[in-house]
This record gives sequence, structure tokens and C-alpha cells, in this order.
Amino acid sequence: MPHSSHSTATAAAVLGSVILLSALPAGAAENPEEVYEGAPSPISEAKHVVTPGAPDMTEAEFERAKTIYFQRCAGCHGVLRKGATGKPLTPDITQKRGTDYLKTFITYGSPLGMPNWGTSGELSPEEIDIMARYVQHDPPVPPEWGMKEMKATWKVAVAPEQRPTSKQNNLNLDNLFSVTLRDAGKVALIDGDTKEIVTTVKTGYAVHISRLSSSGRYLYVIGRDAKINLIDLWMDPPTTVAEIKVGLEARSVETSKYEGYEDKYAIAGTYWPPQFVVMNGDTLEPIKIVSTRGMTVDTQEYHPEPRVAAIVASHQHPEFIVNVKETGKVLLVNYSDLKNLTITSIDSARFLHDGGWDSTKRYFLTAANKSNKIAVVDSKERKLAAMIDVGNIPHPGRGANFVDPQYGPVWATSHLGDNTVAVIGTDPVGHPDQAWKVVRTLKAQGGGSLFIKTHPQSKNLWVDTPLNPDAKVSQSVAVFDIENLDKGYEVLPIAEWADLGEGPKRVVQPEYNKAGDEVWFSVWNGKEQKSALVIVDDKTRKLKKVIKSDLLVTPTGKFNVYNTQHDVY
Repeated sequence: MPHSSHSTATAAAVLGSVILLSALPAGAAENPEEVYEGAPSPISEAKHVVTPGAPDMTEAEFERAKTIYFQRCAGCHGVLRKGATGKPLTPDITQKRGTDYLKTFITYGSPLGMPNWGTSGELSPEEIDIMARYVQHDPPVPPEWGMKEMKATWKVAVAPEQRPTSKQNNLNLDNLFSVTLRDAGKVALIDGDTKEIVTTVKTGYAVHISRLSSSGRYLYVIGRDAKINLIDLWMDPPTTVAEIKVGLEARSVETSKYEGYEDKYAIAGTYWPPQFVVMNGDTLEPIKIVSTRGMTVDTQEYHPEPRVAAIVASHQHPEFIVNVKETGKVLLVNYSDLKNLTITSIDSARFLHDGGWDSTKRYFLTAANKSNKIAVVDSKERKLAAMIDVGNIPHPGRGANFVDPQYGPVWATSHLGDNTVAVIGTDPVGHPDQAWKVVRTLKAQGGGSLFIKTHPQSKNLWVDTPLNPDAKVSQSVAVFDIENLDKGYEVLPIAEWADLGEGPKRVVQPEYNKAGDEVWFSVWNGKEQKSALVIVDDKTRKLKKVIKSDLLVTPTGKFNVYNTQHDVY
């Protein structure tokens, strides 16, 4: 059943670990071709499947359901519906539940992160009926996607030698924001100083993340349809200089950061096919594709769809750290010799999703969200440092680093499945008794959280809850005082401040400006409704600015250039 993932989408959908963002709600698509702007669904080429015991569907209904499933459900439940952040939706389970039960669950959702697709108005009763019948059939299997297919989509619009040798615009790039316009298939570049939209750039569908080159010049964005755009921020206006489609569904892109290899390589991981590809950093030319199909860490059973979730670039070795969701393995991919590729596989737990660095950028903390654990990878020693039990379905985005007044340096995650925030000690030298333990469990507004955020210059800890079925909760945020965590949280009515009128108006992903004195929130409404960005003064917690524009179609993930470039969170 539809479920938001990643990141914003959890994403459960999202921003997209947004999710954003795997697939947060954005209004039902009446015209899939218009929504995708020519980008195919990963299951668009799969055939109409008729399964014994499943309710009848016309071919037109089946085709419509495939598109809705990709947009709303695949991020959490998987293309083959074997489950991850969301539960398995295979016919042996769904047929026993029956159409009426499935329709009710899709309509009303659950506090564990399943969006209320019906009562929010994002799926019509007809669409809910189609989806309840569709998930009782065997899932259609999409085609593979290899080097031939990648090369056919690879384009270099401006060769490296033809690009500017100096910045051609007057933008303060350090305080520029890349904002996902999910259903428009674009990103908006917004000047963080003037709050003006500089330009919009056509991208893939529902950009999940924006990543910066080590130099801060190039912006890499990847859509859920696995299209990557390489945007040169030195140009006037910033423009796509290369692009490629690396698969049929994807979430992650990153560039090399180790000394001597800065921006030499880029890497992208795909949900379908389950694999990753290493590319030239300045042209996106594909070099090496590696499948992630294999055995799970717990039951040692073969899994046909181990999707690649978060990827980060090591600062300690010439390596990419790659989360393989369904097998529960963290791969250390050494890029110093691609012809003799070395991959170290670290067993953790299923299902790996998103995560981020501790404040020293040595330890990578990542959510194994259905195991309710945080895995800690020591990127210097290249091994697992700890497995930490936390709350129900951790979903940190990249998490939040701060100095706890009692326990020293910590990293925090919120949860999709409950209202807690787990605060974990991250200082094995200065605070060894607290290292890799939950030192505090805070109570926030409710389940359905996708992102938690703070900044080195801030005393606030922000927690969103966009997937909570209670509109009052999903349309507001909780904020804690880091210096007085025991006093609880304050609720700020972000969606009310946006003053948008009708719609689900889910508030998602706090993101700081470079200075750390402003927090930006997306108020994500339906595709045909008004959305906005709300900017809050971090010190006073008062409304500072609302950005509204017809260009802001379903904004979700936001990425400040400086903070993303330097892993500040």
C-alpha cells in the first residue's frame, strides 16, 4: 500500500533520508507523462500481471496503478514489494487481508509512518480502490539497466575545457539553497541572502538529494527516476553541463573527497536495478557498475532487490561508504584502482537507509530502520564500531550533532514509528562511558518524523513530523533547547504561518543557512495547491520570511551549499 520512504520522502517516503526524500505526498497525478516530463516509471515497461486469487483489473487500471505505486509506494515497500521501511506487500499477505481492509489502511494510514493517502485528499477513492486491488497481484518485474542503457542517456552539454575558468555570476554560493520541486521535475536555486529564486533547473522526477563537489562549484542532483544532473554553479545562470540516467529508480549520489581524489569520481546508487555505478566526476561518464544482489546478513538468504540507500564519501581513505538496504551490508568501495576494485563488506542489520557523520567526520552513523538500530562505522579503522538499539524505525536524515551539556558530543535521530528522539554519545576518547550508547531519549510530538537538525552555531534542535496522520502534528515542528533538554519542546505552527489555504501542507526538513541563524522549512502541499518555504529566526524562533511563488511546485528537500559541501549538520 502506498507509503512514503529515504531522506523526503521516507523518506517512509522521503527527502529524501528526502527524504528528501523517497516519496512524500504531493497530490495525485492525473497525467503521469506531465508529472514525469518524459521520464519513465521504473515499472512502465513491465507487463500486465494476472495473479490467481487476486481481484480483476483492467489493463488501463493496472497501468495507472504501476505509476501510482512508483510515485507513492516503491520507496518504502520496494519494487518487488518485499518490504523495507514499509511492510512486505506480496500477494500471500495482501490477498489474505482483502480489498476492503487494504482500502481502509490506505485511506487512513497509521502512526507508524504510513501516510493517510485518502483522508489527506492525495489519492481519490477510485485510486485507492485500484491500489488495493493492484497490490494483491504479483509485482511486475522491471527490466535491467546496464552500461549500454547508461551510455545511451549520457550527455555532456558543456565539456570541462569549455566551462568558465572563474565564477560568472554575483551569487554568494556559500549561502545558496538547492530546493527540490518534486512534481515539477526541477530544482530551484534560491539566494539565501536575498531569498529570491535565482533560477530553476530541469532535472529528473522528485530529486531526492543534492550533493556538492569538494570545491563547491558543482551541484549533483539525482531524481527518483535515476536521472543525475551536474549543474555548474559558476555559470550565469547556473546550468546543467552533464546528465545521465543510471537506472530506473534511485536515491543517492556523491563525489570523492579524499585528499588527492577531490571530485575525480562520482558515484550513484540505484533502487532498480540494485547496483551502483562509479563515474567521472566532471562529465558523469560511467566507468564501473557493481551489482548489490546477494545474501542477507541475518538469515543468509539470497535477496533479489538489495537497494542502494545512503552513500557518503570517506575523509579517511579513498573510499565511498555505501548502504545496501535489504542485505544489511555497508560497503567500503575503494576507488584508488577501479580496474582492481576492492570492496570491504561490513555486516550490520536490515534495512539500511540514511545517516550521517559524527562531528569529527570519522564515524558514520546510519539507520537500520526495520531492525530499530543505528550502525556505527569507523571509517578510519574500516570496521563496525557499534550497533545501537534505538526507537521504532529510526529516520535521521543525516542526523544532528551537538554538545550535550551533560554527556558531551552526541548525534541524534528521530523516528518514523514513535515519538522519541534517541541521543547517542559519539566521543569514545573524551566520554568513553557514554560512547555509542543512547544517553537520552527525548519525547517529541509523535511518529512520522523524517528529519532532525541543528547547527554548530545554534542552541536549537528541530524535529519534523510530516508523516504523522494528525494534521496538527504534520503541519508543525517541535524545537528543543539543547542547553535545557529536560524541559521538553515548543511547537511552532509552520504551515499556519505559510497561510496557504487548502491542502495537506506537510512541513518537512529543517535546513540551516550557512551562518546557522535561520532555519528553512518546506510546506509541501498538493501539486495543484500552493506550497511555500518558511524561514524561521533560529534565535527568537519567530517567523522571518515566507517565500511563495508559482515556481515552488511541491518543494521538499532543501540543501544549503556550504553546509552540504562541508557535512555540517
